[in-house]
Order: sequence, then C-alpha cells, then structure tokens
Amino acid sequence: MKKILLLLVVVIFNSCSIKFNGASIPPEMKTVNVLFFENNATLVVPSMATNMTETLKNMIRNQSSLNITTNDPNAVFSGSITNYDIRPTTIIDANNRGVGNTSPLNRMTIRVNVKYTNNLNPKLSFEEPIERFIDFPTSGGSFAAQEPALNKKVIDLISQDIFDRAFANW
Repeated sequence: MKKILLLLVVVIFNSCSIKFNGASIPPEMKTVNVLFFENNATLVVPSMATNMTETLKNMIRNQSSLNITTNDPNAVFSGSITNYDIRPTTIIDANNRGVGNTSPLNRMTIRVNVKYTNNLNPKLSFEEPIERFIDFPTSGGSFAAQEPALNKKVIDLISQDIFDRAFANW
C-alpha cells in the first residue's frame, strides 16, 4: 500500500505544472513575448518604459522556465504606463494619538494598463489596469536622489502583480 501511495504522489508531482513560487504554467506553454511598454503618463520619466519592460522580462526568466521570443509565442504581454503621480499624504501615528502626531509623506503611484494574450487558452487572456504605490518621507533627501530606487520598487511590485495575474490565477 505504501508503494502505491508513493507512486501516486510521484506521478501527481511529475504531471503538475506548479512551480514552487506559486506559478501555475501549463506544460505546453513554452514561449512568451513581452512587447515594449510605452510611457503614456502625463508625467514622464525617460527610463520608466524600458525599466518596466525589462523588469517583467527578467521576472519571467527568473520565476519560470518560459523562453522569451518574438517568433510565434504561446503568450504575449503588452501595455502602457498610463499614470505616474507624486502627491503629499500623511500617516497618523497610532502609538501617539495627540494632535500634530502625523508624519509628512509623499506617495508615488504608477498605473500600467496591461494586456495578456494567451494564444493556447484565450479564456485566460485579460486586459486591465494594475496600480501600485509607495509612501516615502518628505525628509529623506532630495526627491531626485530617491526617485530611481522608488520607481524600481513600484515597478517590481507591478511586474510581480502582472506575473501573478497571468500565471498564478489571482
């Protein structure tokens, strides 16, 4: 009985397309293309479009066994950056609830409209906006010095959301 149970477990894991990172990529999917994400936001950071595109490509390379190709891919990612915004915000200090116990912060928000076309199973295709933000202190130095690292953090979050939406079915 133990041998049959062990054999059943081995067969199930060998036929499963789940990766340890939570991705569920069908075994027949081998290739994907990531088209350049244009920056159509009103406020434009010159490197943001390239960073968005390359971050998503690198995430696919690092978290899956998919090959990136332009020749007849099994799936295609495309999209554009539609919003880039920096606004003041305030966080209230929950530990010290008196008047004036707030921390001045700025919020950087990036929104990307992404389209995922699954050529093997079109029912899994989608097109939707994905938006993420990060709060940062106004006293952390000049914004110009902080901006590249903040952009990277938000783009990493968006890229992970895109990857998860396409391959982890969230």
